[in-house]
Amino acid sequence: MKTNFASLQIVFLLFLFAACSPVKKEHVDDTPRRIELLFLGHEIEHHNSRAYFPILASALTKDGINITYTENPSDLNSENLSKYDGLIVYANHEEIGKAEEKALLNFVETGKAFIPIHSASFCFKNSPAYIDLVGAQFMSHETGTFTAKITNKEHPITKNLKPFETWDETYVHDKIADDIIVLMERVEGDQREPWTWVKQLGEGKVFYTAYGHDERTWENKGFQELVKAGILWAVDDNAKKNWEAFMVDMPTLAYEERANIPNYEQRDPAPKYQLPLSPEASKKLIQVPAGFDVELFASEPDIINPIAMNWDEKGRLWVIETVDYPNTVRNDNSIGDDKVKILEDTDGDGKADKVTVFADKLNIPTSFAFYDGGIVVSQAPHFIFLKDTDGDDKADVKEVLIDGWGTFDTHAGPSNLQYGIDNNLYGVVGYSGFEGEIFGQGFKFNQNVYRFNPKRKTFEVLTNTSNNTWGLGLTEDNSIFASTANNTHSVFVGIPNATFNHVEGIGKDGSAKIDGHYYMQPITPNVRQVDVFGGFTAAAGHHFYTARAYPSEYWNSIAFVCEPTGGVVHQARILKDGAGYVEEDAGNLFASSDEWSSPVDAKTGPDGAVWVADWYNFIVQHNPTPNKDRGGYDAENGEGNAYVNPLRDKGHGRIWRIVPKYDYTYEVQQLSKEDPEALIEALSSDNQFWRLTAQRLLVERGDTDILNDLYKLVNKKQVDDKGLNNAALHALWTIEGLGALKTDSNALGVVKGALFHKASAVRKAAIQMLPRNDESDDALFKANTLNDRDPNVQLSALIYFAERPSSQKVGSLLHDLGENEAVINDLWLYKALYAASAKHVKGFLNAFTAANPDYKKPSEEVSDFSAASFDDSSWETMEIPQYIEDAGLDVDGVIWFRKEVMIPVGMAKKANILSLGPIDDSDITYVNGVEVGGMASSFSSNRTYDIPEGVLRAGKNTIAVRVEDDGDKGGLYGNFWQLYVKAGEDLVRIHGQWKYKVEKNYSDQEAKTYSNADLATLLMKYYGADAEALTAEGSEEVINAKVITIKTITNEMKFDVTKFEVKAGEQVALVLENPDFMQHNLVITKPGKKEIVGAAADKMAADPNAAELNYVPQMSDVLFATPILNPDETYSLKFKAPTTPGEYPFICTFPGHWRIMQGVMIVK
Repeated sequence: MKTNFASLQIVFLLFLFAACSPVKKEHVDDTPRRIELLFLGHEIEHHNSRAYFPILASALTKDGINITYTENPSDLNSENLSKYDGLIVYANHEEIGKAEEKALLNFVETGKAFIPIHSASFCFKNSPAYIDLVGAQFMSHETGTFTAKITNKEHPITKNLKPFETWDETYVHDKIADDIIVLMERVEGDQREPWTWVKQLGEGKVFYTAYGHDERTWENKGFQELVKAGILWAVDDNAKKNWEAFMVDMPTLAYEERANIPNYEQRDPAPKYQLPLSPEASKKLIQVPAGFDVELFASEPDIINPIAMNWDEKGRLWVIETVDYPNTVRNDNSIGDDKVKILEDTDGDGKADKVTVFADKLNIPTSFAFYDGGIVVSQAPHFIFLKDTDGDDKADVKEVLIDGWGTFDTHAGPSNLQYGIDNNLYGVVGYSGFEGEIFGQGFKFNQNVYRFNPKRKTFEVLTNTSNNTWGLGLTEDNSIFASTANNTHSVFVGIPNATFNHVEGIGKDGSAKIDGHYYMQPITPNVRQVDVFGGFTAAAGHHFYTARAYPSEYWNSIAFVCEPTGGVVHQARILKDGAGYVEEDAGNLFASSDEWSSPVDAKTGPDGAVWVADWYNFIVQHNPTPNKDRGGYDAENGEGNAYVNPLRDKGHGRIWRIVPKYDYTYEVQQLSKEDPEALIEALSSDNQFWRLTAQRLLVERGDTDILNDLYKLVNKKQVDDKGLNNAALHALWTIEGLGALKTDSNALGVVKGALFHKASAVRKAAIQMLPRNDESDDALFKANTLNDRDPNVQLSALIYFAERPSSQKVGSLLHDLGENEAVINDLWLYKALYAASAKHVKGFLNAFTAANPDYKKPSEEVSDFSAASFDDSSWETMEIPQYIEDAGLDVDGVIWFRKEVMIPVGMAKKANILSLGPIDDSDITYVNGVEVGGMASSFSSNRTYDIPEGVLRAGKNTIAVRVEDDGDKGGLYGNFWQLYVKAGEDLVRIHGQWKYKVEKNYSDQEAKTYSNADLATLLMKYYGADAEALTAEGSEEVINAKVITIKTITNEMKFDVTKFEVKAGEQVALVLENPDFMQHNLVITKPGKKEIVGAAADKMAADPNAAELNYVPQMSDVLFATPILNPDETYSLKFKAPTTPGEYPFICTFPGHWRIMQGVMIVK
């Protein structure tokens, strides 16, 4: 249903906040609509529902059937099931709870559809009622290719169904119910197995088929038609009636043969050109969650190519329209065909009917934020300030605020400008970067999150990201997130770069990839991508749901990430994890099977609905540029570094609103600086848009006459169901924005009092805004902020103290905090604790040495473990090779292995080689106490080391290997024949029983981030009085090594060297330089194994831990590999060339790259 508006503009009644929330009414289900189904899957690869659900969803969406996916059986509750017409089950969950069982049975008994498929007959085995509902239980199976026989040709499901052949599991069932009506049988000899049947329970209908083991069946058109027929039979009459009405004018997609359509996926037949649809027709192909509707607010010709949007204090929509994007780059910034438009609904029908051009003659603006009575626009190479001073809604002031943003690639420049809760402007930038001067200070950076304040003349680069970046999100409690285009669609920004200034000993990454899944969920198979196939290769935006019109699970928890190549707005569920966060797949808010639909911006509007800017363009891809080998034809790049394509559209664009289905209305009141009482009231709105707009206007107003009102809001200590007090938070930052901490004697006391507030976001804000001085230190001590019950507040306190001068007291407190296991095991708290301790190192180390008078550096013991004379008789033994976990040693840390080896006299006098096979993850290897080699973080690389002359002796020799396992499996895990000492043709096998000792055991997080050392040891190493000088990573020379330098080619996804030669057995230093804008690695495989390793890399891409493993498959066919390199990084891979001549392929195994980025190492 449409949302009704009571007046000319869309705003909230801000003096009655109950009126801001939707007024729920009885929803009568009598309108034309799609059929809504819930699909219960299971997180397993056997019966891989995650892979097969999209196949079915894409096949049925054109038939007006929506399918929503879940893997959580607890979603089988009455409230959630009430949104759907039916339930599909394809899973192997062992048990169902009593409440879920009751809800499911009631769901079906009251008339809803139940569609169990294949493995659903072996699900919920604890429930006889469920088994009876399905109609039978799976008992056994073989496999085969067969065609089930239709035995009831008069039933509506099978009446028009054509028999189809497929490979599948040949299910045999048990506990077959008496009331099933068999429609199909699998006939094998004399056996006739019921295969597809129906039954009823109360008013509800059940459809079951045993088909469906893997994609061979799910992709079969016959199977899809069978399931569709089963659904249409099973849903109730009302749903069927509404569906039939919806399908009356269902559009049919029309296609033409056109040139210039890239085919990176090498599809056969190649993709065709879909003709565009009208907004009304396209709307029919959009799927939104059950319980929501999609409404059109604006479309062409009123808006074309919308790239960013926001609303003013009157609730009016402002949109950037850019027809110059991507390749019409102009040197003269006073000319251009792009505009900022104001779109208004003046008659209350929910659609824009008035368009005002606020600013024109712009050239590829990408975002804007309201500020100081105007807007700041990101338009590389400038940030410009536009303002209307005479009230005609047209900009008459244009000023350049910042100059120096890169323009060589228009989809990698600055974007996502937002007004932050802390009164700064926030934004992101991709690899085009920035170089220049800002407010008198020089900067050079790219792929970053940043914030700035034009009035205060401050600019700060917050932290780096891993690749091209076009997404930014700020939560209601002021946590910062971003999204990058390529395979990292959710990033938490936890610690600013400045915190790590002059800190040594830990990684200095202040942001982290947190996305918990690889795949997006498009509802069309015709997705065209260049890499990260099936995943996020063009992610844009990360705005949170920050109102209260949607169900509570959305509130401050769901971020909206657009993926225009898939036509979806993804719902990223962000969950707290200590001081950080993790992301879960929450499906889509918006998905379209119209290939033109390309959402690029999605955010919460002033009405509590989510608005979606749809670029609506058949061509979305920017680069790399197609060529005959990669894409199917040769193209050229334009001025914006996007490939030139005449199919890029300059005539379409849509703005959609996703609204709850129940009616909700809003009274109208416009915010104004002239009405401060309404602004104060608006700080308590249930919609962050209005709170933040009111805060901004109060700060811009600049008058401190409302401070007492703000103090009252801060001092209200209650919190809502989310633990928030948003009014207090915004009041606090309004106080800060007005400069009251420097001008009003009461302000400082109010902020210090906020350190004790019940809302953690308010406590965090107080820490962030307090002046850095001794008085504030004392306030933080008094509030015990370092031990706050909320880890995010602790993180802010640690960052605060990392900015303060060295203090004995602070150092001692930090040492005590380091004794807290919860802090040590928290990635973010550990890192911040180390940074703060490095600043207060004297106090920390004094406290540490006082508490640990017998402390010794590990290095004193290390040398003993490697010595031939060391007594290892008390050590335990382990069969090598194997993973230590397979031997029962469940440890991540440092493990020493030792073995005595008898060497014949003849071998001792020759040049010797020690081979240990692959070691997971790092090693330092000794022979008779002499270090002979080692590799860091190279779990897939074979260890082959030369033993220097004179080290090996006739008789007894000792090999010692220090293994560092930083997560998952570890150890010497290769094949037995890879472990030997060799001299010429003589060889001594060294597999079998080895002695071992665990030197250090630590958590995965510590290992991955802190080089496997605890905080105290690291500080002793880098800051202790007796610490040795730190050797820079990669600084050691490789004597007599052949140096091979390979670079990636910018924008072409190729190596500049595709062939190089080395001699068998010679030392090689392969230097990989990555000047490209994307991440790359280099992996050398065994001869003839390129396809196998590449296929493994494709499969690995969906693993949430793949990035941590550098996208390198863990398999013996991989010989050597670099880590993943970010843009502008260099890595030197040192290895000994194989002794067997041949051609050894090398590839990049970043998702989707290996088929393009290839070469060969020739060993002679």
